[in-house]
Order: sequence, then structure tokens, then C-alpha cells
Amino acid sequence: MSLLENNDDIKELVEGLNFKEKVDRSMQLIDEAYKRYGDNLVVANSLGKDSVAVWDLAKKVTPKIRGFVVTTRYKPQATKKFMDKFVERYPETSVYENDAEIPDKLYETDPDECCRILKVEPVRWAIEEMNVECWVTGLRCTEGRTRTDYQEVEERDKGLIKLNPILLWKEREVWQYLALYNVPVNPLYKAGYRSLGCEPCTRITHKEDERAGRWLNTSKCGGECGIHTRPLRVDAAD
Repeated sequence: MSLLENNDDIKELVEGLNFKEKVDRSMQLIDEAYKRYGDNLVVANSLGKDSVAVWDLAKKVTPKIRGFVVTTRYKPQATKKFMDKFVERYPETSVYENDAEIPDKLYETDPDECCRILKVEPVRWAIEEMNVECWVTGLRCTEGRTRTDYQEVEERDKGLIKLNPILLWKEREVWQYLALYNVPVNPLYKAGYRSLGCEPCTRITHKEDERAGRWLNTSKCGGECGIHTRPLRVDAAD
């Protein structure tokens, strides 16, 4: 049976598969999806460790795969420089940014709305403009409390498949892959960050949850920007 139709127990696979088996499974998922969706399969890239691992896996499947990056006015300079180098190396990566005027420090007064405008909306544009039928993400179910209910293959928007090929990987396995294959990573990790976002909303913490430093001291602490929880099809968007 194709992995795209699997109903395997995610929790069992997280602990039951070894590193090589997880890598092979990830590549098989991407390969099967690309054969089904072709150029309508696109990799979403946050420029974090998980995204660059997925991008490297996808490029091993076929160099023809395209990608997109969403950036914001609040991204750290280190991330912007990393993005520029990445896009120079991979010009098949499209960059989306919403330059709409927003209230000053909206990230403090209404972080959900800030994320909707600066992150969710550009993803919707990318899905529409790139004619995406299947988008590939770097989601992992061990990454934080908000990411435990995802599946490897999802259809949260009608007609739009979301593929999460490294869903089963643990944090150390991501770093193992990146080290083994010499994949360049955002330099902010050297400073101690474990999850990367916009500068005002990302802090270094020592908590077990990888995403604990995101939106610290707000109602969104350790949560989601909305890309993975809101409808992305333009005709279904709020």
C-alpha cells in the first residue's frame, strides 16, 4: 500500500523506527507524492532546521521540486541573510512577504492577528499563485504540545494535501541528518535558539518543549502562527 494512504500509528512509529528507517520513509513519502502531484507539489520552507532537512530530502528525490519561503519585516537579520544565500543557491524558491501597514507592536497587542497578516496571508498567496495541490512541511509531532495530532498526510483544506514527511523524527535525528549530509543551517542555532520565528516573538529558553521560546509571555506561548491551523485555500479563508 502507498504510504500516502497509510493509517499507521504515529506514536508507535516515532519510537519503533530507527534513524535510517525514518529517513527512508520520509523520502518514500516525498517520492510518492511527487509522482502523484508533479510540479503541483511545493515545499514550504521556514528556513529552520526542520525545513532545510525536508528541502534536502526533497532535492534528493528530484531537483525539479520547487519551494517557497514566507518572510516578515520582523525576521532577524541572521535569518534574512540566510534566506538570501538560500534563494541564491536555489532560485526555484519563491519568497512571499506582506508589506501591508499594521499597528505598531501588533505582535504584543494581538499576536494572532499579526501572524495572520504577516504569515498566514502570504502562505495563501503562495498556495494560489504556485498552483499548489500538495505542500510539504517540516512539522514534527515531538516538537511541541501543539503538534501532537498531525498525520503524515492530511487534507485540512479541501483539495489541498499537506505532507509532513519528517513527522516522526525527533530533534536529535534532525540534527543527525543535517550533520551527516552537511546541510547548512541558520546561524541562530549556534546562539542557543531551538525554534526560530520573528525577532520580537522568539526567545532562548531551557524548557523541554522546543517551541517554548515562541511568543513567550503571551497567550500564544509555545503555540502556532496559524499556518497549520487556519484554512489556506483562498475561497475557504476567513
